[in-house]
Amino acid sequence: MKPWYEQSFGTDYMLVYKHRNWGEANKEVQRMVDWLQLPNNAKVLDIGCGMGRHALALASFGYDVTGIDLSAILLEEARCHDKNGTVKWIEGDMRELPFETGSFDATVNLFTSFGYFSLEEDNVNVLRNIRKTLRPGGSFLIDFLNPVYVEEHLIPRSERTDVDTGYLIEEVRSVTDGWVQKEITISDPGTLAKPRQYLERVRLLRLDWFERNLADCGLVLEQLYGNYDGSDYDEAVSPRMIMAGKAK
Repeated sequence: MKPWYEQSFGTDYMLVYKHRNWGEANKEVQRMVDWLQLPNNAKVLDIGCGMGRHALALASFGYDVTGIDLSAILLEEARCHDKNGTVKWIEGDMRELPFETGSFDATVNLFTSFGYFSLEEDNVNVLRNIRKTLRPGGSFLIDFLNPVYVEEHLIPRSERTDVDTGYLIEEVRSVTDGWVQKEITISDPGTLAKPRQYLERVRLLRLDWFERNLADCGLVLEQLYGNYDGSDYDEAVSPRMIMAGKAK
């Protein structure tokens, strides 16, 4: 059986997450640019770029942007939004980034596009690849969930009806053995069609895990934020763990 991340990021993913706002992506990127201190025309790699919201926002600020994702379906959606071909879209695995050493001035990894893999070595290898693709002194940003906040505020179940299709979308969330997972069921109440089901899983990696492994991989953590507004990180109340720093 394919791992969950090879099954879930398809057409139905775009249905489940179509509420994500493209305008908000521009605001978030504006803050990130300040955090990363990017030079003009910087070469930026968006790792796990998905439908391309943030990659296109970065390109609108004048950066030379490449987006990489494992999902051909999401990349095709990104290309549809990129009418002027401003971003280079590449299908690939974040554990084996297909770029020469020192190819980029900055990398971004956003909206918890990290911690997917069961093997510890695979998650660490993502950090190694970030370091490899960065030039010395290049900037990185990793936007991850705050595990403590997730455990305290997890909503066990929710459902909604998609207004365009009439599909019922049910989401069941749980924390088990160091993972947070979401079971998604999409059904059409008007037919007898079999519901479509997906699983999403992310390891609840804490700050000390990142501090240790970033350092081991040659990445220096310099800034830590608790949300997209740039607020300070507080383990008890911050919803995000946004880490920014430089490559040695």
